Amino acid sequence: MQIEFLGTSLRTPLVLASGVLGNNKAILERVWANGCGLPTMKSIGPEPRDGHHNPTVIDLGEGMINAVGLHTPGYLNMEEEWQDLENRKFPVNASIYGGSVEEFARVAQFVAAKGPEFIELNISCPNSESHGMIFGVNPESSFAVVSAVKKVTDIPVIAKLTPAAPDIGTIAKACEEAGADAICAINTAGPGMVIDIESQQPVLAFKKGGLSGPMIRPIAVRCVYDIYEQVSIPIIGLGGITTGADAVEIIMAGASLVGMGTAVRYRGINVFNRVNQEIDDWLKTHATSIDQIIGIAHGKQKPVNPKGEK
Repeated sequence: MQIEFLGTSLRTPLVLASGVLGNNKAILERVWANGCGLPTMKSIGPEPRDGHHNPTVIDLGEGMINAVGLHTPGYLNMEEEWQDLENRKFPVNASIYGGSVEEFARVAQFVAAKGPEFIELNISCPNSESHGMIFGVNPESSFAVVSAVKKVTDIPVIAKLTPAAPDIGTIAKACEEAGADAICAINTAGPGMVIDIESQQPVLAFKKGGLSGPMIRPIAVRCVYDIYEQVSIPIIGLGGITTGADAVEIIMAGASLVGMGTAVRYRGINVFNRVNQEIDDWLKTHATSIDQIIGIAHGKQKPVNPKGEK
């Protein structure tokens, strides 16, 4: 299932979500070898950051709650990793975040020089007090971040959005008007909280965290549907996708690519190969193709610009 996406040929339509198995070249390469078309690096920030104390991740059965806290060595302290990635045989999506518009632009300019195929702007993290979601719930601040980053790089820019936005379609439209080449939706939902009734304390050290996995898939499908109504740039549909049927559903809502993260927990790293096969089986059974079902749940399809041509 070769896919053309913003000028890069991907061998499958599946994307590894940021923050999951994206810590170094060896892991990214293993994910790619197991059927992922586009591995995403763990989010890179402006300064070294330890993240939150354990426990940071809890399996709730139908999904997970996490508050890892954007752990990063800082963009200036990753030279060894960038050198490892120089001779890679697979595309890389570099996720970045910042605490201000200036920090987003500074990190993006530095990271772009390292040669990733794409830069993903994490303007949607729900489990950090001073990063991410403060930008992603407001169209003006989303526009400001994307616009500033586009001025310092020619690499395709993907804006990753939060389901916490009151009107995610409006946020996506603001990002498109600022020059974003694609939208990724959604980041984790929430924040939520789980309390241990015996200790009478929140389970996570940070107390609250983002929700992921199958329990948020209907939210993700709704968000992608709303975004497709507003923009003409490609959408990466992400949030609770675990099976080929899930992937077909979010493609019908409007996604051109499909992201997975928590699914690795439930079906193992080979989940990418398995979901690719399940998508392919469904398409053959229904005598159709991915291009023919993108956004079909809207009643009619509209042109989407997968090559990134403005």
